Amino acid sequence: MPTLIRLIITLLFLAGLVYAGMFALVAFVEPTPKEVTIRIPQRDLLSGGQPALPGQQVPAAEEPAAEPATP
Repeated sequence: MPTLIRLIITLLFLAGLVYAGMFALVAFVEPTPKEVTIRIPQRDLLSGGQPALPGQQVPAAEEPAAEPATP
């Protein structure tokens, strides 16, 4: 029984250290905001709203049907 109590106390102590570390990070660390620019290729913008997944070919834009020639 003393071994089980010692294990539980050790685990509680370690959990307290983790909690104290998280609290210290929240209290003392300030994130630095920065501007982020993401370039989007034009072919992805013009793909008709269909997302281009990696490994898949972007579908070509459909061309209008040719009108029959009148004599």
